[in-house]
Amino acid sequence: MNVLTDDEIAFFKTNGYLILRGALDPEGCSRARDMLWASLPDGTRIRRDDPSTHVGPFADSDTNDDVQDLREGYRWQLRRVGTDSQLLDLVFCDRLVAAAEALLGAGTLRAPVVHGMPMGTQGAAWPGGPVDPALGTEGVRGIYCTLPYGEHRPDRLGCHTDGHPFNLGIVGLIGDVPPDGGAFQVWPGSHRRLYPTFLMQYDQPRIPYYDHLPSYKGILHTPEYEAELARVIEDTEPVDCCGEAGDVVLWHHRLAHAAGHNHTDVMRQAVLYDFTKTDLDDCRRDPPQDEMWRDWSEALRASEGTYPAAMDRTQRPALA
Repeated sequence: MNVLTDDEIAFFKTNGYLILRGALDPEGCSRARDMLWASLPDGTRIRRDDPSTHVGPFADSDTNDDVQDLREGYRWQLRRVGTDSQLLDLVFCDRLVAAAEALLGAGTLRAPVVHGMPMGTQGAAWPGGPVDPALGTEGVRGIYCTLPYGEHRPDRLGCHTDGHPFNLGIVGLIGDVPPDGGAFQVWPGSHRRLYPTFLMQYDQPRIPYYDHLPSYKGILHTPEYEAELARVIEDTEPVDCCGEAGDVVLWHHRLAHAAGHNHTDVMRQAVLYDFTKTDLDDCRRDPPQDEMWRDWSEALRASEGTYPAAMDRTQRPALA
């Protein structure tokens, strides 16, 4: 099944992301929303049928620091359902598998495991740190939500890249997300600029946590990466990947990105998943290649990365 056009492959190669409209099954999106709300304990202040209670931050009584069902501030990250068969059917569907294979190569994908280990099963990556999406995860990252900010006005949005090894990420909207509604934000073209600044093309060195050496822990970035990321933030306008339930963003593993600020009255609801190839462990420690697309599909390697100018508007929804 060939679901991506040559122009779409070219757009992804140049920009590092591609939006697919209506890629998720509507009934599957509805079931995912049901899963999210069913996960709440009785007596929470936030209620599904009262949008006024969706404005963040979470009340102290609703806060939960369990990394598999995190509710804190303006973030709600439900991970314990990540290997539920219905959620895996939603993201590892024929259309998205075909799209991923069009970019990564046919027959190369590692399949998720129904009722396997969800993200967060092994806890945080280090004490007080984030959860590593690659650590024991056998399904989706989870259902990730951003509550409306209300009167809260945060600092300028920054961006980052993910440090764990994977090949291709997806963010799938399971509810409508208007502009400035906390949608996934991407910095077009940053994957080509940041890729050569890493020590390894898919993985990153990590500094262990030591109680008596608290000055540094976690992912180690090169000075070249830090400098280039600062330039990306300064010279590149991010794209707000807002849209309707069922829309999906495919994104390159070295693309600068962020969860957007939510200045609307609608809670952003999305499901996140990482496509990985079966040979990832064989090449994750390789240094960045002169040909950065070495491990991708023949169609993508052959693409010159040129596409009609009209695609810029369809792929920048906040500007369309």
